[in-house]
Amino acid sequence: MATSDVEAIGSHCQMQFCRQLDFLPFKCESCKGTYCLDHRTETAHSCPKAGEWARRRAHAQQSYHTPTSKPNILTHEQQCSDPSCKTLINTPLATGVHCEKCNRSYCLKHRLTYDHNCANLTPIGARPAGQTQREKGFAALEKLRAWGASKKASMPKAPQSKSKATAAAQIKEAANLKKTAKGDDKIPAEKRIYLFVEASSDTITAKIPKGTYFYNSDYTVGRILDLAAKSLQVSNINNRSENEEDKLRVFHVEGGRLLEFSEKLGQTVQTGNTIVLLRGVGPGMASAPKATG
Repeated sequence: MATSDVEAIGSHCQMQFCRQLDFLPFKCESCKGTYCLDHRTETAHSCPKAGEWARRRAHAQQSYHTPTSKPNILTHEQQCSDPSCKTLINTPLATGVHCEKCNRSYCLKHRLTYDHNCANLTPIGARPAGQTQREKGFAALEKLRAWGASKKASMPKAPQSKSKATAAAQIKEAANLKKTAKGDDKIPAEKRIYLFVEASSDTITAKIPKGTYFYNSDYTVGRILDLAAKSLQVSNINNRSENEEDKLRVFHVEGGRLLEFSEKLGQTVQTGNTIVLLRGVGPGMASAPKATG
């Protein structure tokens, strides 16, 4: 192939002292010049009209519709998300690579996490972790309160003739609970309280979602929480975090409230009751009013 034929395929970089022949040259949207890979950015070729493409884009957006807040203002909807790169991606000439961590798309040069500073980016569409946990905590708390209320309402208020059958059913349920519950065998039988223990799937990821356990009635709720979290294999950072949204709390279903860490279990909870572990429902949140609208 003749030299003229080769040069007809690509273009020479317009950067002074470079003039490299590039078969896939880059066009600067500000000065309209043609450059090689090394000089494609405005900074690299000392663009005389630096930033003009951005101003044109902003003006076009303002005249077309009301601008919305975006993590990055791009010159093209299929442009590399790295702020310093204007490479158009998802085209026949340039493949785009989607980053699952920050939920953005990049050219091949910026596809790796350390190339686009992924660790310091907030994923597109993500909501602040604290806010999400707070909302989950509120939702789970309201569900449990409603569950506890319905459980109380469903308790039979039967005549004496039916109460014997109810009492027999309760005795049978208590016997099954005592048979399956796990706990410290050193706890005296008269001190044992047998409970259904669960971890709320709305706020906690637990390897074991629920179980039946017995505890000493003299134990504080804080100690019960530690034991329950260990049994259900739930992450417990109550002693390492000052943030209430990170801490676990114990909700007593039948009592319809969060138990204080200093309370003794036997003061409020009885055999056959249910307690649920929740995260993100600190004391202030538990008493906060419901959102309206």
